[in-house]
Amino acid sequence: MDTITSSRRNTGGVSVRRTESHDVPDIISLFSTGTEGVFGRVDAMFLLEKSNLALTLCNEKNEVIAHAAFVDYPNWNIIDQADWEPFLHKNYTNHKCTPLNTLFLHLFVAKEECAAGCCQEAVRRAFVLLPELQFILLFIPAEEHLEPGMRGVFAVVPPAPGSAVGKRFTLLVCPRHRCHPRLHVRRARLEDYDDLMPIWTRQKETLKKAFGEYLLVDLMEHQDEENKAAVCEVDGTAVGFMSLCSQVNVSLLQECFDLGPFHGLCKQHAEDVLQVPRKPSVREGGDESNQTSQKPEPVSCGDLEHVPGQGAAVQEDEATTVSQAELPLDDGSTRDFKGSEVCPFETEEEGDFRPVYRGAPNAFCIRLLCIDEVYETRKSLSLLPANLFQDRDFCVILVPHHVPELPLMQSFARAVPFCTCRLGRELYVLHRAGLLTSFNVRRATTNDLLGVKTLVETLTLSERIWNDCKIFTEARRDPDGMPVQAFVAEVLDQIVGVSVIRDEMDIEYVRSHYNIEDFIHFNYHQQEEHGHLCHFVLNPVFHRYTKHFLKEILRLAHKSALYYPIYPQYVEGKLQSPCAHSLTSALHYMAPVRPRRQIVYPLQELGTNAPSEQLSKDQLSYSLNLTNRKLVLEPKVSINTRIVVIGASDVGISFLETLIFWPRLKFNNLTLISVHGLPGKDPPGSKHRRFLINSHCFNDEDYAQMSLCSWVNVVVGKMTGINRAAKYVVVSEEKKVPYDYLVLCMGQSYQALAPTGADIKLPTDSKVMSEWPQRYTGKIPSNHFTLNDDQDCLQAARWLQKNLVRSRGNVIVYGNTIDIYTTVETLLSLGIDGSRIHLVQPPRSVAVGCLSNAEVEGAVREALAQAGVALHRDGVLAQWGKGSRPELITWAAFTTATGPLTLQCSAFFSFAYRAVDYENFKAMNDACLVFDGRLVIDAKFCTNDVSIRAAGPLTKFSRRYLRDEWTHSNFNSKEIGFELAASMLSLFDPTLQSCSEPPEGPDRLIPTYKGCKVKGGVLPGGYNYLHISKPTIPIRLDVELAQCDHGTEIITGEARHGNYFRMHFSRYNMVDSITCFSKEPFPVSNYLCLYGQHERLLNDLYYRWRAGQITDLYSYFREPWSMAIYHDRFIDLQKELRQILMSEQVRE
Repeated sequence: MDTITSSRRNTGGVSVRRTESHDVPDIISLFSTGTEGVFGRVDAMFLLEKSNLALTLCNEKNEVIAHAAFVDYPNWNIIDQADWEPFLHKNYTNHKCTPLNTLFLHLFVAKEECAAGCCQEAVRRAFVLLPELQFILLFIPAEEHLEPGMRGVFAVVPPAPGSAVGKRFTLLVCPRHRCHPRLHVRRARLEDYDDLMPIWTRQKETLKKAFGEYLLVDLMEHQDEENKAAVCEVDGTAVGFMSLCSQVNVSLLQECFDLGPFHGLCKQHAEDVLQVPRKPSVREGGDESNQTSQKPEPVSCGDLEHVPGQGAAVQEDEATTVSQAELPLDDGSTRDFKGSEVCPFETEEEGDFRPVYRGAPNAFCIRLLCIDEVYETRKSLSLLPANLFQDRDFCVILVPHHVPELPLMQSFARAVPFCTCRLGRELYVLHRAGLLTSFNVRRATTNDLLGVKTLVETLTLSERIWNDCKIFTEARRDPDGMPVQAFVAEVLDQIVGVSVIRDEMDIEYVRSHYNIEDFIHFNYHQQEEHGHLCHFVLNPVFHRYTKHFLKEILRLAHKSALYYPIYPQYVEGKLQSPCAHSLTSALHYMAPVRPRRQIVYPLQELGTNAPSEQLSKDQLSYSLNLTNRKLVLEPKVSINTRIVVIGASDVGISFLETLIFWPRLKFNNLTLISVHGLPGKDPPGSKHRRFLINSHCFNDEDYAQMSLCSWVNVVVGKMTGINRAAKYVVVSEEKKVPYDYLVLCMGQSYQALAPTGADIKLPTDSKVMSEWPQRYTGKIPSNHFTLNDDQDCLQAARWLQKNLVRSRGNVIVYGNTIDIYTTVETLLSLGIDGSRIHLVQPPRSVAVGCLSNAEVEGAVREALAQAGVALHRDGVLAQWGKGSRPELITWAAFTTATGPLTLQCSAFFSFAYRAVDYENFKAMNDACLVFDGRLVIDAKFCTNDVSIRAAGPLTKFSRRYLRDEWTHSNFNSKEIGFELAASMLSLFDPTLQSCSEPPEGPDRLIPTYKGCKVKGGVLPGGYNYLHISKPTIPIRLDVELAQCDHGTEIITGEARHGNYFRMHFSRYNMVDSITCFSKEPFPVSNYLCLYGQHERLLNDLYYRWRAGQITDLYSYFREPWSMAIYHDRFIDLQKELRQILMSEQVRE
């Protein structure tokens, strides 16, 4: 949590922060004899779980000296939490308390000597953190009295005449003006110059970076109808200044930002063009139940961060619009809002469409804002003098990307920039109606159905939302008996929001598959307190009340946590979801929850010890988002820095995953540029994926549970240029994507190999080899395939099924990597006869084979022979020929050491040349990034440009490290991506501690990584192959075994029998290598947990093996004892045990 230090003159160096669970013992130690009398019997941990705001005060030694817990309903269980507002109005008069502006103090404890100051500081900090908060209430028994430290903060509220409550309890109140009064705002006068100039001078450089260069005297002197200024004052002294201007370049903003939710910041006009004409054939007559708002393509272009996503829960078909309900303080007309922003790289016609607004500008801007540091915490919406421009409905503010969000801006809605926006600024928008405070949330009634229908009538799921509300008003539950609850938000008797929730009936599955206990202590929540958020729709004008709407849903529904799933899309135009959800506009106020690694259970072996079917059942994976009472009022720090990632490699995905799930930060401008967009778009288990070896960094389930499309803008294309001076990348030689930080993670890819042109009658000689391999620069034939990702494999599989499976032509597979074997097996599985497949291996550039295990290689060669696949060694591609169809390769010729080899060819798969993509190389080289065979980086992932980072097989370490043989290719890509993210997070999160200890002498040593390297796939013969190894420079197995300190190996089974299992242990008896080669599938994720474990931990493996008790390692690792090692929290257990042992040693 961020630590905020209060003024020393008031509290003597006390710091205030959010309470964490490890504070509970210290809080309990502060309980006094009077605590129970005032607050009742309080379970501090339970209260922490259920409180909306809990604050801990620490002294300079970081010792807990006070604690305060605030909840949105009264203490002492005086009344049901959903009914306290009418209860208060009935029993107490002359108060203005509402759920929006009121919290209740449920506990305050402090050290006696500093109780008064701490109480004052705790309530003051509560008012600072919650700008809408006006009153803090406290009920105490009538016979009790406040402790001395609290008496100066709270005042008694007299009960209404005849109130029975007043006889039992005393109500106390602390209004905002007593501890943290709002500043008075008025028009600026020239006489204020003397007060403001010292503030201006101190903040001049900061203001220049945020707003540009202005002269204070000019802004104050030259006020007219278009330029106005306001000041905020305390006791007649100006302490803050704001300059406003009605001259807003609306057309420029419309070009750079999606302003559909705000009608382009223009007045309505009869000639406005708001949507592209509908094509009648697009999804007409489709099944609405399968059309949800979670479409990856629109979402991936940042839609979840743009206001329909936040304010209207809207995601329509690509060109549709959303009609917003009537807005207060308006002419009562209906406004149109674009439902989704589609990235121009992903669609053409719809993505290029921009609405045309012909009305007059309807916005004024905050040109400059400054305030004395002493009053910085009061920089809230109350400072906005909206009455200065009565004819304008929108207030906007433009700030550079690197400027942190001001407290004032957190009440504004962030406008989403278009993918190619190069304005270099963030736009925040607020509607005049957003200043209204009469925002009320209540249960829906039958009379609300018409208002709900008007609000949602243009949404894709409007009928489902309306039906769910109708079900609630009529029966309170679904036909299957599941309880349903519907809530509406209203302003001035108009429905502006609606939400529908159900009970989370699958909470045990959720708990076992997602790390919800990172956010809640599960045992303190009842089964019925977990809710499932189905719909959440809120008028964009009232975006700032999203968190309050969620808080009220939790209170009125008696829930403590809400869960919202996002399901993946596997079929174009149709979501494979068991339940259609509307896109919640509250998504960015929820926390994405990390999935938990699952054990692959051997159910038969476990018998009655197997987990329940509810936990082990297979169901469609989804991304889970959560909010609860603690989180709903705890904002994340918004980071608007533009981070552009090139390449959807394992490194790039791991980097993005780390940023998305980082608990304290919310990255608004993450962009991925990739040739085929995000991975994981195909159904799980697709056969074409078997073409390439699997690194097991991510699988289909991982992609579904991350839902990167919800948080990352996706640009489909290839990087073809970098302009370092202007900070933008060129995509596909057409579009320009700006960046603040550029992260290069493209890796290396298979390239089309150019024939040498040598005479095939002559044997391969040294001259030919000296110029080989070379990249093919001509037009690549349509039957020539270089496979680098799932989309390449899918296209190849479709081509083969259409053109080759039923014909008699040959398939040539050329190369020396392990991918040649997985490709051959996939060709065989597609129905291509082995006699038509020719496997040609070029001369090896290194002595290490792709399998590095003689027994496994022998079994694979035997399987190739049995399938009839011809194997040709040491062939160098010399020529290929094109027949009557010049776009096809019809034959290929190779030179060898013994004689020529000429083969008829209907399809050619090339795995012989792997390098950095030429267009990527040219972009980096032209940008003068140091390239030495690979992109040169230092130990901290930096290139020679401080704004450009790089990682993965694309890179190499600088020669100054004297370790040219070590590159990122030798390490686990997922770990590399995490460390890359950790190195950049320190730029944005000052509280971050380094995730790994820096090496000694970092300027001279390369970093060391501990994660294992993994290769897995299906090899010829249907053998399932897995190889797990430590990060190392590849060497042959026989050379490794010949080393004096090679350790010990345990082998069971034989490769040719399909039951081979080899484990290698280091000299310290730690598992550092595993090789599996089996006819039967095996649980890869389980075996990954074995890496790095000591043999004694594996049930005394050495002893049992030497005693002859182990004959099959596959069955051995299916035994019940091993399940503990596969558990995702076993590592945490190991750490705790180690800490206990270390603490015991210290005591001794």
